[in-house]
Amino acid sequence: MKNLLFQTHDDIAGLILRIVAGGIMLPHGAQKLLGWFGGYGFNATMQYFQNDMRLPWVISFLIIMIEFFGALGLILGIATRVWAIALIIIMAGAIYTTCYKNGLFMNWYGNQAGEGYEYHILIIGICVALLAVGGGKLSLDTIITR
Repeated sequence: MKNLLFQTHDDIAGLILRIVAGGIMLPHGAQKLLGWFGGYGFNATMQYFQNDMRLPWVISFLIIMIEFFGALGLILGIATRVWAIALIIIMAGAIYTTCYKNGLFMNWYGNQAGEGYEYHILIIGICVALLAVGGGKLSLDTIITR
């Protein structure tokens, strides 16, 4: 089981993929957890998820924690596949609950009701690639499997 979760190829592809995915997701998680980058912070985000989106408390909590700590985990390359799976689930959930009705494209010109899901598909694609190659060079996963 340890090898299935942590085994990685010692190449640059995994490093690039996890730094990109983690680097993109970390500010989103920091908005939700810490209120950084114009976010509302933990309490307001929890209220929004539960009251406006009607998500259960545990799902709301997991979204915030996975977006922040999962992004850190990817950047460090620890449990890369676990975090990749978690982010795939979150992105699929975001498409289903909020973005699908707005179509594929992001709302560049403000003429849509909301954002499309192209960003989410990109993160899902990167995470699927991470499932295949693992954390790659300079990941803590490499140390765990030695």
